[in-house]
Amino acid sequence: MKRSAPFGLSLFLPSFCPFFLALTGDFRYKGSACGGLKGTVDFVRVCLLASGSRGNATLIEADGCRLLIDAGLSAREIDRRLREIDLSADDLDALLITHEHHDHVNGIGPLARRHQIPVYIAPQTAAAIPRLGKIADLYHITAGESFVLGGLEIASFSTTHDAVDPVGFVIDSSEGRIGYATDLGYATRLVTDRLEGSRVLVVEANHDEQMLLDGPYPWSLKQRIQSRHGHLSNRATASLLQQLLWDGLEAVFLAHMSDENNDPQLVRQEIEQVLTGSQICQPQIYLGQQAKVSHCFFATRPEPVSKELSGQ
Repeated sequence: MKRSAPFGLSLFLPSFCPFFLALTGDFRYKGSACGGLKGTVDFVRVCLLASGSRGNATLIEADGCRLLIDAGLSAREIDRRLREIDLSADDLDALLITHEHHDHVNGIGPLARRHQIPVYIAPQTAAAIPRLGKIADLYHITAGESFVLGGLEIASFSTTHDAVDPVGFVIDSSEGRIGYATDLGYATRLVTDRLEGSRVLVVEANHDEQMLLDGPYPWSLKQRIQSRHGHLSNRATASLLQQLLWDGLEAVFLAHMSDENNDPQLVRQEIEQVLTGSQICQPQIYLGQQAKVSHCFFATRPEPVSKELSGQ
């Protein structure tokens, strides 16, 4: 049944940041309860189950809710990877879909039907997925609007990619903000504004510009990747990160890295240049992988930023 959403590789840098919260004071949002965890659960966990051109899926856990952003692997493989971190697909409370490309939606239908998981997706995106099949709880979302799920407020925002209605997400919880934006050819002002104040970021670092030019892809595909509707280069990702650094940013996941047109060492070099030149404490950096689950970020509730510390 189609419904409108209710509105309302490994770690390579240490973190020396204190636990800060993007907003001062305690805040919670009213909404339907999540079924995964009971009671008050004051921690946040983020794991890239898979990241790359052959399949993407990201687990986000906060305020007792367990969300999966994109389902680009088979339902069986997603369940298998969740079990590697002591969960299963039955523990998921919702699927959030960014766009219709196969590496982001391959398992959405079977996963949702087999485990009775609600799906939140833009209507144009749902219509563009071939053989999606019937999903009992299908909620239509609109870029720029927000909805409530348990203790979370989830807002989507438009991104630039060669899809019908691509979006990123920001998820606000009592443990801080989680920002998610991959598959974007250009980091617009809107993207930067929405991701500001995140405690955890998931952004793409798809390719090294020279490796892409020298690589085996046909010229038309190279042009598509480096266009404003393609994918972010390492350099563009570093520039975006430079704008998003603040004392409360504790973890950055670098996602959707190309096997053919990127190298972990080149990504490290670009990001380290940004962090070395910053006067702000360094977040933990995680590299997503295609073949296995990334290291997970796990932390308890941060202390609110006092007015004295924040300079207000």
